[in-house]
Amino acid sequence: MQHGLGVDCCNAKSPTDEHLQMSALLPIREVEKPWGKDKLPAPFSAAEGMRIGEIWFEPPAALPELLVKYIFTSEALSVQVHPTDAQTIAKGLGRQGKEECWLIVAAEPGGKLGIGFNADISDEAMRAAALDGSIEELMTWHDVSPGDFFYIPGNTVHAIGAGVSLIEVQQNSDITYRLYDYGRPRELHLEDGVAVAKGEPYRLERWSKHVPAHGSQLLVDGPLFVLEQVAGAPTAEIASRYPAALLVIPREGEVQIGGETIAPGGCGLAGSLADIRFADNGVCLLARPCARIV
Repeated sequence: MQHGLGVDCCNAKSPTDEHLQMSALLPIREVEKPWGKDKLPAPFSAAEGMRIGEIWFEPPAALPELLVKYIFTSEALSVQVHPTDAQTIAKGLGRQGKEECWLIVAAEPGGKLGIGFNADISDEAMRAAALDGSIEELMTWHDVSPGDFFYIPGNTVHAIGAGVSLIEVQQNSDITYRLYDYGRPRELHLEDGVAVAKGEPYRLERWSKHVPAHGSQLLVDGPLFVLEQVAGAPTAEIASRYPAALLVIPREGEVQIGGETIAPGGCGLAGSLADIRFADNGVCLLARPCARIV
């Protein structure tokens, strides 16, 4: 999925050392949320009395640019927006904005994602709709099912509805501007949010696709990161996109990285693609950041 101004940065080397030898199962962080779930899809489970909303895989020092999460919702999340790299740098908030993508792994009947607006909307109308709650009605809500994939560029107004479980791969940034939060007692960020939000429809034909359960498919091809689903061992074409360190997220079957087993529900760091043993009938996601252009 190509995006941006046509700069093909993803054929460049990763910012990490291409001979990196380390590999590891990334530490897991379970995050309780009031909108989380007490019954999680396999292979996960929640301890009694816990409502798990997110499972994070701690970004390794070797690849700090990306964060991988699972998200589980029993209620709708806030309507929010994230800035781009350029906007983040301009405000002195860091070097990375937050672009992200979602792969649906489970959805209850009626599970939806809100992305973009039904029609163009002005900043003033967006601010007013956020204040009176009507912004939810102005957004486009997409029914989802397992295998649906959505890329969320910076400046895109979005929300995850109730009854959805997904894998999120994102730039490792926590900059989120909440526009509307269903009356929950959390801070909103209307001025900052409206300043970066695009009041326009989401380009579904460009940013979304359906991913087969068993098949290889390139999902994101820069300019910020590369992500694809791989069935079995990667082809030479797939391997050419991963010249250095990468993250591996098994979906079906285990992978071996430097003698460690990474099972579904985990995420591993490999120093190179050659360090990974793929299951013949397995399915996994591969991810890496693109080389940063300074």
